[in-house]
Amino acid sequence: MLKQQARLFKKIAVTLDLCALVVAFAFAYYLRALETTLPSVWHYLWALLIIVPVWLFLLTRFSMYDSLRTLTFGQILSKLLQVQIFGGMLTSSLLFLAQPQDFRRRFFSYFLIVSFLLITGEKVGIKLLLGAMRRRGYNTRNLLIVGTGRKGIDFAEVVERHADWGLKIVGFITCLEERPQDDSPKYDVLGGLDDLCTVCKSHFVDDVVFCLPHRSEGIIETHLKDMGEMGINVRMVLDSFIADGSRRELSLFHNTIPMITFYSRPFDAGQLFLKRCLDLAGAAVGLLITGLFTPFIALAIKLESPGPLLFGQERVGMNGRVFTCWKFRSMYVDAEERKQELMHLNEMQGAIFKIKNDPRVTRVGAFLRKTSLDELPQFWNVLMGEMSLVGTRPPTPAEVAEYENWHRRRISMKPGITGLWQVSGRNQINEFDEIVRLDLRYIDQWSIWLDIKLIFKTILVVFYGRGAC
Repeated sequence: MLKQQARLFKKIAVTLDLCALVVAFAFAYYLRALETTLPSVWHYLWALLIIVPVWLFLLTRFSMYDSLRTLTFGQILSKLLQVQIFGGMLTSSLLFLAQPQDFRRRFFSYFLIVSFLLITGEKVGIKLLLGAMRRRGYNTRNLLIVGTGRKGIDFAEVVERHADWGLKIVGFITCLEERPQDDSPKYDVLGGLDDLCTVCKSHFVDDVVFCLPHRSEGIIETHLKDMGEMGINVRMVLDSFIADGSRRELSLFHNTIPMITFYSRPFDAGQLFLKRCLDLAGAAVGLLITGLFTPFIALAIKLESPGPLLFGQERVGMNGRVFTCWKFRSMYVDAEERKQELMHLNEMQGAIFKIKNDPRVTRVGAFLRKTSLDELPQFWNVLMGEMSLVGTRPPTPAEVAEYENWHRRRISMKPGITGLWQVSGRNQINEFDEIVRLDLRYIDQWSIWLDIKLIFKTILVVFYGRGAC
């Protein structure tokens, strides 16, 4: 998955650089045209056939398509300056050989200056944007390190030295009676290997990193299945250890530490990018529809019962992150307090609560639920990246607390407004395990085309009023 993401980011970076070169070329032509009369810009477009390949080759050669996380601003500026110098010398030679009488030197000088400013601004802007996102908690990953020996401490120190990578250490798990080194008291030891599953349930963990000697192969393999069931990625800092297994990726951490990663479900980074684009487009349309319906829904809710228009409830998102899920209020304001007295009427088997003809639901709320209009505010959650248009059902923290290990894999992906469960006759399903199986089937079969298919199915379900509860 890391390699797929790298390929995706490289494609995006190449596209941005290509646009910058074309814009710089056009702007340089405009600047030179202000000084003297030039032939049409189409007369010079052949030069881009030389400029673009040379610049893309040099940007690749100077590692501008590798991760910018590990580069300082000075290093980025230095590399791009070298690209301009070598690119200018090589390209000018080729251009003068191709059209010695027709090529304008000042035009090319303007291009070198403008392209340098644009590409530098682009690279620095991307680095600043991603850094700001990571500081705000976006684009970060939480690591739980197994092993408190020198290998584990060395790995943690590399991560801590590069906070801009967006990696956060949750803590350590001890193994083989190891203890943290005396010079590293700041790292929390959260338990032993027997506590690994419990720690993963009580903390937000994206990746478990095993930093153990190769003699611990048996110990690691014992926990691979548990982590796979819970949907948590497993990484291994290697010396000479390569384990048997599927869905694994061998890579170098910081170009120095060999590491193997096991994935419970490999996703295509390009399709994940398209999924986010689909979410943003859908959220924009959804919020527009929400704005149109809100005055009428608000009036109906207020006329029937006192209380707020919106109901916000804590739900569990990807890998245990808690967020506030918003809906139009469909129940009386004391609904949560009355839940306990109705628990004996629960029709669902497992970690979920639902009863038919729930007395806490208002008449307006019943209509909103039947038409799924109560879920319109969740488009805000999609816009903020807490949910997706299509995903698994977002559970409450109380439900997650009762999960078995295999249940937790359903929160290894962003929850969605709709999903396989919603279009499969959700009001006919009364077993929680069956809901989980549908969610896991969605995760295992996921593709951007499946999302599009489920969106269209959801529209039909809402239109015909089937499956709502």
